[in-house]
Amino acid sequence: MPFVQHDNARLHYELEGPPDAPVVVFSNSLGTDLSMWNGQSDVLTNRFRVLRYDTRGHGQTSVTPGPYRLEQLARDVIALLDNLEVQRAHFCGLSMGGQTGLWLGIHQPERVDRLMVCNTGAKIGNAETWAARIDGVRRGGMKAVAAAVMERFLSPEFRARCPEITAALQQKIEGTSPEGYLACCEAIRDADVTADLGAIRSRTLVITGSKDPSTPPALGEFIRDHIAGAQYAELPSAHLSNIEAPAEFNTELVRFFT
Repeated sequence: MPFVQHDNARLHYELEGPPDAPVVVFSNSLGTDLSMWNGQSDVLTNRFRVLRYDTRGHGQTSVTPGPYRLEQLARDVIALLDNLEVQRAHFCGLSMGGQTGLWLGIHQPERVDRLMVCNTGAKIGNAETWAARIDGVRRGGMKAVAAAVMERFLSPEFRARCPEITAALQQKIEGTSPEGYLACCEAIRDADVTADLGAIRSRTLVITGSKDPSTPPALGEFIRDHIAGAQYAELPSAHLSNIEAPAEFNTELVRFFT
């Protein structure tokens, strides 16, 4: 099982695809792991080298003491690229992963080729909403918040239509380390790259979900409007657009990276 040691953490990753192909990095959302990208890895590995990893505090990556910072999460990506001797890569991140991509585009532009940021914001939520989420986990663990998280992750129509996918995802959220989840909540709570979006020079695609209550289309439109030449697509989904609208998402993904 592949790991990279960095900043007191063992970072778990999976690398698939032709060794000489361009690299695409996928970064997961809060409360999930690299498996959330199964449906995207399958369509890219014939022509790209796909690098998926578990964000710090999630999946099989170490749960180090929090709070985390957005910069810390982004520098984990740089450590992965350095250890794998990848000088420059495409990047796709959703929600927390999207914010990680924005930080990289601002502060490490030489490492980012094309940048795809999905269901995210330059700033997500406010201190009060994150305080309520953090308090809920501290009081009752992940099961205390999992059902409410699912209502934001997937639309009611999708949850009714795809109960097996919904149940598996909720189980994944419930199995996330509370300490890792809280530390990442604190990173997102404190992250705000609003004033720096104009520094991004990577070719950028912004994806939003028309039914997304966590990062509604207005947040994506703001990112698009503040990055020169950014492209934009709104998909018929809630927060996890790659899972709820995979056909539309993958069409945009393949078009953008090829």
